[in-house]
Amino acid sequence: MGAFLCPLFEVNVSTFCIVVTTPPHQNQSATVIELIKAIYEQGHNLNGVFLYQDAVLAANTLTNMPSDEFNFIESLKKESKTLGFAIHLCITAAEKRGLTDQQPSNIDPAFTISGLGEMVELSNGADRVIQL
Repeated sequence: MGAFLCPLFEVNVSTFCIVVTTPPHQNQSATVIELIKAIYEQGHNLNGVFLYQDAVLAANTLTNMPSDEFNFIESLKKESKTLGFAIHLCITAAEKRGLTDQQPSNIDPAFTISGLGEMVELSNGADRVIQL
């Protein structure tokens, strides 16, 4: 009898990089959290989230979100800790918006201070880059 050949189905696992430019108080920020969850639920990888432009306001320790609104900041920090990805913060964009890493710093320590070079590295290490 001939051998029965069963084709092996490869699961295509992709690595994603998410670049966030929307402010933390906008509705679109909730989409970022849902996207992160979907990436992991479907078995893919996330090599990092890069906050740029107005998204850097999420790292401001002086920001206080109302309790009846979606809290992007706390949700992002929770997912980062649970799933193990870094949240990168563009320091140039942050400084333009009044955030500083000088003591006393108003940047939440959960965020990794980075520059655009880090965004390039994350993008180069990803199969897909999504900007929201």
